[in-house]
Amino acid sequence: MKRNSLSVENKIVQLSGAVKQPKLGFYSSLNQTHTHTVHLDWGSLPHHVVLRIFQYLPLLDRARASSVCRRWNEVFHIPDLWRKFEFELNQSATSYFKSTHPDLIQQIIKKHSAHLQYVSFKVDSSIESAEAACGILSQLVNCSIQTLGLISTAKPSFMNVSESHFVSALTVVFINSKSLSSIKIENTPVDDPSLKILVANNSDTLRLLKMSSCPHVSSDGILCVADHCQGLRELALNYYILTDELLFALSSETHVNLEHLRIDVVSENPGQIKFHAIKKHSWDALIKHSPRVNVAMYFFLCEEEFEMFFKEETPVTHLYFGCSVSKVVLGRIALYCPRLTELVVCANGLQPLDNELICVAEHCTNLKALGLSECEVSCSAFVEFVRLCGRRLTQLSIMEEVLIPDEDYSLDEIHTEVSKYLGRVWFPDVMPLW
Repeated sequence: MKRNSLSVENKIVQLSGAVKQPKLGFYSSLNQTHTHTVHLDWGSLPHHVVLRIFQYLPLLDRARASSVCRRWNEVFHIPDLWRKFEFELNQSATSYFKSTHPDLIQQIIKKHSAHLQYVSFKVDSSIESAEAACGILSQLVNCSIQTLGLISTAKPSFMNVSESHFVSALTVVFINSKSLSSIKIENTPVDDPSLKILVANNSDTLRLLKMSSCPHVSSDGILCVADHCQGLRELALNYYILTDELLFALSSETHVNLEHLRIDVVSENPGQIKFHAIKKHSWDALIKHSPRVNVAMYFFLCEEEFEMFFKEETPVTHLYFGCSVSKVVLGRIALYCPRLTELVVCANGLQPLDNELICVAEHCTNLKALGLSECEVSCSAFVEFVRLCGRRLTQLSIMEEVLIPDEDYSLDEIHTEVSKYLGRVWFPDVMPLW
């Protein structure tokens, strides 16, 4: 791309003898108009204008534009343009995202590592991509990162990296940043010692920590974070490291009120793990200290593994069942989850959930959102559920196959009745929205 090609020459009026000229009125004045040329030199645009344009360009286009002229190249290296960056690393030619060019990565490390504040790494399923991410992390010795995210687009490739290699690279950022506020390191080999390094260097700034499916982290590691990071507001972890002691630590007088607690309940060996129970007084302590906390639980269990859950009051607000859940468990939810605001059931089998849904509507008076996929509910029971909940249902995503016509309502009629109670037009979904 040459600079000359970006100069626009616009001849507004240029009279030609071959063109017949008007003789009367306003148009006759055109006879006196001389040729007028306006030159718009894109290379002379103010820095702040070019910077604004660059912020909308994809990285590759931005790099190409930087070679147009010296002024644009200067804008390309302005620190504000490098505060947010996503490293994309993949080994597959068929990947849906393009890998960040190695030369650009080295340029960023050399010239802009001190400017990076909001950084994420997106890798594919290959161990090479995860190792490349670790290699970049280990070079960020002159950084002040505030937000860090490690994202595996397929299976958790970071788990295939050597634990010592991963931890060594991650601690470089933990030690040098001093201002980390948000960390998403789910499905990684992070461990307890590295969390202690995180706490030692960023305890005053850490607000969000997402680290579900991190098998090398124990409840002691999370306790260390809870005891020292007084500003922690959001926490995501696996159920197996959730303990009564941790809930009490999050409920201490010195701890800032927690706003979001996400708990992933996943069975690594289906049918072989017996889950522990959390005592009611531990949950009560958390809610007393943080009365507005959202407690989200994501379940990926076999039906027989639900034995220890929902046998006494649980302060969960958001429930997601990714696998089949029994009618018995759903019945217990209605009785022991009074704070429930959102319920998503992806599968249940072939037994209608009529009574269970109505029970949820009657007892969970804060419920605002419902999603049902591979389940069955009679049209009459569903209408009754909506009638009981009324207009507080702000989200209602029900697959069309879920609803079973009966003597009271057909599929063609149900949307009218449901819309009446919701106060807005509603139709069943053909694709799940959650």
